[in-house]
Amino acid sequence: MLEIRVRWVLLVVVGVANVIGSLVVLLFATFVVPDPPLDDRDYVHLVNAVAFFSYPVVAAPAALLCGLWLWRPVVTFVRDGGEPDRRQRRAVLLGPLRLTLLVGALWAVGALGWAALDLMLFTGRLAVKTGLTCLLGAGTTCTIVYLLSERLLRPAAALVLGAERPKRLRLPGVTTRVMLAWALGTAIPVFGLICVAIAALASPDINVTQLAITILGLGGAALLAGVCVIYMATRAIADPIKAVRSGMAQVERGDLGAEVDVYDASEVGQLQAGFNHMVAGLREIEWLRDLFGRHVGEEVADLALERGVVTLGGETREVAVLFVDLTGSTRLADTRSPDEVVGLLNRFFGVVVSAVAKHGGWINKFEGDAALAIFGAPTQVEDSAGGALGAARELAVRLRAEVPMLDAGIGVSAGPVVAGYIGAEERFEYTVIGDPVNEAARLSDLAKDEEGRVLASATVLELAHLAESDEWDLGRSVTLRGRSRPTRLGTPRHPARPLVPAPRRPGPETGRARFPRPLRRSRRLLFGALVLAKAAKSARAAGPGGAEEPGGDSGGPAVSDSS
Repeated sequence: MLEIRVRWVLLVVVGVANVIGSLVVLLFATFVVPDPPLDDRDYVHLVNAVAFFSYPVVAAPAALLCGLWLWRPVVTFVRDGGEPDRRQRRAVLLGPLRLTLLVGALWAVGALGWAALDLMLFTGRLAVKTGLTCLLGAGTTCTIVYLLSERLLRPAAALVLGAERPKRLRLPGVTTRVMLAWALGTAIPVFGLICVAIAALASPDINVTQLAITILGLGGAALLAGVCVIYMATRAIADPIKAVRSGMAQVERGDLGAEVDVYDASEVGQLQAGFNHMVAGLREIEWLRDLFGRHVGEEVADLALERGVVTLGGETREVAVLFVDLTGSTRLADTRSPDEVVGLLNRFFGVVVSAVAKHGGWINKFEGDAALAIFGAPTQVEDSAGGALGAARELAVRLRAEVPMLDAGIGVSAGPVVAGYIGAEERFEYTVIGDPVNEAARLSDLAKDEEGRVLASATVLELAHLAESDEWDLGRSVTLRGRSRPTRLGTPRHPARPLVPAPRRPGPETGRARFPRPLRRSRRLLFGALVLAKAAKSARAAGPGGAEEPGGDSGGPAVSDSS
């Protein structure tokens, strides 16, 4: 379709533009501009008519051959596609200007030849009349050809400018288009009126009726041509601006995928390309912001972008800290391939990030097989202690349900810390420093031996709202490694249970279904109760002396082991 548009539609446009220019010349030469005094008016009109209609017979083939030669790189490019070479790029971008110059040159040759013919055969005043009317038609034709060919070549120009923006290529810009529109709509008709006025002063024999017809014709042509040409010129400028405005509206709605076609190498095209570069920069900034947020956390990223200037140091904040650490990570790395280990860690940390974010916290850092979550910094949280406790309880449930092949200890603490940027000017990170961090890490180690795998300090339970603290029980006090004062431990009131029934998996040896841990424990208790009942029955059968009946079982050791 683009090849058809470039080859045949443009040929039709050029032909129609020349027909319109010829009609303008014919009408003005016959009816509008008065003739000077002539000896044989009919003979003069016959000679001029033959010259007028004979020139296109000679000029049309020449124009067609020159146009095909000039247009060959453009047709080859739109037909074959691919990356345009330098010749094709120049042919597409300079195509409207070259075509206009070709048409203008042919019209100029025709005007000079016609004027020279009238000058040699008749009078100089008639030569001036025919020359001026030909220039009027030439201006009309050239303006129409340039504006319409530029519009038709926009898709091809978009392909060229999309591949590479031209350098050191001067093209007609907005000023040229406006001046062409002004020349056709205003300058040429007004110049015709000036010529008529000069002719009326030089030839007093021109009657008033003829002068009035001339003025009306030129004035009407000025109005009609002015409307059409100004409309085409303004559309050539307004369409790219409208496309840019539409793209800006998309960006305002948050759509950074907006892009406009660059089909103009003038100032308007620079506006289009500038918009695309701006949106590409915004996309890159958003990508960097998203990547920055993934590395340090969205809260820290927003804080850094909001402040603009980052200084080392911090401020004292009351926060809650959650520390989760895998159990047996060394054995995991020894028994599995690195790819499997990375896959399991990603699943594990995915659950951790989801649970922490759900309760208003953020992951401060990943430490190999552990994660540190902060609640209450850098942004304030209404119930940071409650959020940390709720996240710990949910983590205990979800980790068993979603990553059953891994085991982890979870520790929760709270208290004052220093939150800020730690490091050097060349490399720093946002983190928290304080005793609650160490306490949470020690609690996570201790929790690995607890059934629920979760331990919290009494401090965090005291700071949490009742709705969350009621879900916990206080137990014994211990002195954690590296600390001088004892810590009273809190555990969830309800043991961690999977949110959904755990799927039954075939056992590795027997091939039978393995039962979840609570059910296996119930089977042991049931077995112990059966052994106790059997021992009691044996004791009653033995009587007061304690002797066994023949064939009875010895239940003493069994009872002791079972209990």
